[in-house]
Amino acid sequence: MYSFNSRIRYSETDIENYLTFESLIDYFQDCSTFQTQEGPATIEEMAKKGTAWVLNSWQVVVNRLPGLGERVVTGTVPYELNGFFGLRNFYMDTEDGERLAVANSVWTLINMEKGTPVRIDDDIIATYPLDEKLPMDYASRKIRPVEGAEIFKAPSKIIGMHHLDSNLHVNNGQYIRIALQAFDYVAEKNDLDKLRKLAKSREKIQIRAEYRQQAHLGDEVQPVVYVGEDSYLTYINDDAGKPYAIIEIKGL
Repeated sequence: MYSFNSRIRYSETDIENYLTFESLIDYFQDCSTFQTQEGPATIEEMAKKGTAWVLNSWQVVVNRLPGLGERVVTGTVPYELNGFFGLRNFYMDTEDGERLAVANSVWTLINMEKGTPVRIDDDIIATYPLDEKLPMDYASRKIRPVEGAEIFKAPSKIIGMHHLDSNLHVNNGQYIRIALQAFDYVAEKNDLDKLRKLAKSREKIQIRAEYRQQAHLGDEVQPVVYVGEDSYLTYINDDAGKPYAIIEIKGL
């Protein structure tokens, strides 16, 4: 287990001074990066080997998003390393131990030049001591299509430098940011009150993300929103209609 203490900053909050969902994802990603940089399998050492972790899926459950100035503890729990897969939990708690959010994630170790999986080595095992996985209602990493859904398009986006991380791929959190903007756009344009409230909710929500392929600088991505009875998906597609990522939002 690895954790760090912080305080919710103004730059991380929305118009009502609550932590944004995208900033929560940033906290989680920063936490796992901090653990990585403890070594020996730092980002720099992995780059020398031509390897990197690529995220397959997220499941993030939010009990409530904290407000401006709240002191929080953000942690990560690697709980399985198997072949070329790594599985880890994340959490954000108050200083008093209230569980604000909990997440599960599945990662693959990749040879960045070949785009093929690489077996986990001893340095990685030493970097990520395993612990018991956290209690949560674990969902499948595969997101099923919404049957009988209404389909809406949101405005397309061109991938810029601000979307990229050090692997020169679109950062995982950016896909979620694009999807949330698409949910909000479709809800407002089509007067979908239930989706509008869900997209703006700060408590009792779950977001899952399934990553299919990587988008790069200059690519055009097309968000397509599927609206069902109790499930809402955004497919972030390439110009051939194949998804880079699929994002699901639902209330709990």
